[in-house]
Amino acid sequence: MDSYRRRTSSLAREEDAMHYQLAYSIGFHPWEDAATDQPFVDKITSLFAREETGRERPFGPALDLGTGSGIWAVELAKRGWQVTGVELVDKALSRARDRVAQEGVDVRLVHGDVTDLRAAGIGSGYRLIVDSGTFHDFDTERQRAMGREVTAVAAADATLLLIAWPRRRRPLIRGADRSEIEQAFPDWTITDVEPSHFTLPRLMEAVLRPDEQWYRLRRKH
Repeated sequence: MDSYRRRTSSLAREEDAMHYQLAYSIGFHPWEDAATDQPFVDKITSLFAREETGRERPFGPALDLGTGSGIWAVELAKRGWQVTGVELVDKALSRARDRVAQEGVDVRLVHGDVTDLRAAGIGSGYRLIVDSGTFHDFDTERQRAMGREVTAVAAADATLLLIAWPRRRRPLIRGADRSEIEQAFPDWTITDVEPSHFTLPRLMEAVLRPDEQWYRLRRKH
């Protein structure tokens, strides 16, 4: 059974990588276009600022899950976090390396799967973990694998900021509801659920109905 699960998980990773590789190749990456959506930018900036309140720079290790082209990894580094970005898609990782070099910041970029973080060799002790769009596209088994891996690399006082679209029948993004998040992260407490203020072009908004929310989780002591 374990061998079957490993093979199934490997096939799912390969399929995801191919889908996202194609998306980057044709220039379709709305999850990154959010960086030009000012209400979304203002919201994520306020979330980062909240985690920095009462702390002095450097703020400590931060982990950007599914970093894509490194937009938020670079932003966190500029703010004073010691950032590691994990990404499975080669095309996205190449874009992230270019962005990091262009911005002149210190970000460690690692090719790896967010459902197998320990195998990626990223270490542990992360105080801030950010997922701006990976968890809510996984099936239940991979959600729980991601939860286990995040918990394994998180510091005792860690915060997780996780975006999720609600669970609905739609193309592209599966979505996830609160109970799925709680089941995947049993060692964490959801402290806040807030709108991301992300908007899509009108037609895509009608089809995908993102209704995107930021979940803030704190690790239980």
